[in-house]
Amino acid sequence: MLYYAIVFLIIALIAGFFGFFGVAGLAAGIAKVLFVIFIILFIVSLIFGRRRRL
Repeated sequence: MLYYAIVFLIIALIAGFFGFFGVAGLAAGIAKVLFVIFIILFIVSLIFGRRRRL
């Protein structure tokens, strides 16, 4: 998921550079959402993934 966030960020940067601000804004928004979801899932996996087995 982090890969897709980085891909959309790169698309946003390239589109912004060439003047496609509508596409850049949309791609940046998608990148932000994917990055937030990645961070949430990463934190949840850190909390619940380290259970000790007795």
